[in-house]
Amino acid sequence: MLRALSIRNFVIVEALDLEFEPGFTVLTGETGAGKSILIEALSLALGARADSGAVRTGAQRAEVVAEFQIPEGSPALRWLQDNDLQSEDGACVLRRVLDLSGKSRAFINGSSVPVQQLKTLSEWLLDIHGQHAHQSLQKSATQRELLDAFAGTAELALAVRVAFNRWQEALKSWEEWQTRSESVLEEKARLRDDVRELEALDLGPGSWESLQAEQARLAHAASLQEGAQFALDTLAEADDAVQARLQAVADRLGGLTEFDPSLQPGADLIESAKIQLDEAVHALRRYAMGMETDEEGLSRIESRMQSVLAAARRHRVRPEMLHAHLEAMAVRLETLEGGGSGTALKAAAEAAESDFRRQAETLSLRRASAASELAKTITETMGQLAMGNGVFEIALTPLERATAAGLDEVEFRVSAHASRTPESLARVASGGELSRISLAIQAALTAVSSVPTLIFDEVDTGIGGRVAEIVGRLLEGLGSRHQVICVTHLPQVAARGHQHLSVTKTEQEGGINSTIQVLSREARIEELARMLGGVTITPTTRRHAAEMLSH
Repeated sequence: MLRALSIRNFVIVEALDLEFEPGFTVLTGETGAGKSILIEALSLALGARADSGAVRTGAQRAEVVAEFQIPEGSPALRWLQDNDLQSEDGACVLRRVLDLSGKSRAFINGSSVPVQQLKTLSEWLLDIHGQHAHQSLQKSATQRELLDAFAGTAELALAVRVAFNRWQEALKSWEEWQTRSESVLEEKARLRDDVRELEALDLGPGSWESLQAEQARLAHAASLQEGAQFALDTLAEADDAVQARLQAVADRLGGLTEFDPSLQPGADLIESAKIQLDEAVHALRRYAMGMETDEEGLSRIESRMQSVLAAARRHRVRPEMLHAHLEAMAVRLETLEGGGSGTALKAAAEAAESDFRRQAETLSLRRASAASELAKTITETMGQLAMGNGVFEIALTPLERATAAGLDEVEFRVSAHASRTPESLARVASGGELSRISLAIQAALTAVSSVPTLIFDEVDTGIGGRVAEIVGRLLEGLGSRHQVICVTHLPQVAARGHQHLSVTKTEQEGGINSTIQVLSREARIEELARMLGGVTITPTTRRHAAEMLSH
């Protein structure tokens, strides 16, 4: 339940600290005093959209702190524990700070959190029923959501929506396969031809580079042979060859080292060079003897290279990339071949549809069962709200085509007299009737709601007299099961509150300021008398107010 609310510099509230009691709390005040500001501030603490205009004139920032007591085993407590945000004493403190730039910060039990987490947590803490909530009753989606809330099928409805989307995705895949099956067959045929062509080239990693090297060798065979022979002549076979001259140098130095040992290192290097020169000559002789021109081999290599280049042009890749391109095409072909005839896609679509319809049929049965009970409860409550001859009905009409919402359309219907056939709520209900029907629906739903705190913001608009007394008793009854806070202009409703808060607006030097105070019994009598009699309060009005408070 909501234990306390602290407001600083919010709209026309400078500073306000309130403590709330269990049961039924009423909030009253003159028109324009700022009764709804409490609801707006609380909404901000619960994650509502922040607007810099909510910062009080002359202040730098607004701040709202709401403190809740979380019972053991509640979904809110489990959520706090899952997100490591719980406190030791079961308290939950929500804090929202808003500055003039429109930026806001959110905190849960002192930890900074995204605003979305405030919104998520608030679903288990508090429900706000606004004064214009009855307007949305005319929408089919709202009616369906209300029925699901009463039936306890909200999670099943979500599962049906997920199953429907899964079915549609599977059906789309199957239909796309059917559409593209012809092009897939053409692609497979083309890929088979391309793969056979490239496989015939027998290219592996580095094959193109090897072909280039072999072609260069065969194309320059004559030059290579001539160069090798020139080297042999120069080094070993000419009359003045390097090999013979180097041998002469080695022999000459060898005879001189006995006279000067310091010449030995140079002589050793010459000897080493002679050995390496001898090895080079042997290698060149072997190369020259094995080197022959191979016109036929060159023609064969060049023809193969032309085939590779032609294939590279057709596939628009570099020759050295043909092997990788072949592998990619083979993988694509294998994928297409694995797709079969589309039987698996068709079976998946049929299975997804079957799963959707199974869950949707269960949802329809549970909705139908709950619709009868909810309609009966609302009809009875309408009777209490001076609509005694009225009948409320919830019709479930099978849809021609299934939707994400299920297999049927939910429609709220009402008739002013039992003898008349109920018609669509949007066509037959007046504004005043809609307000009362909305209250009857909310009363029925809150009876099964697990949310501990309910706030009603002037939902009794358009109601008066005996009906107002019934509304007061109705809200008081809800206060026995929930913490109920009601912003009201009706003295009949205000008199039923266990706690009475009054809003007053004063003009100060710094501007307008709105304050809220808890009323004593005497103060409640004065407030009820004001609500009954307006500007002039007579002893008779006070007696009437005291009498209302005593009942």
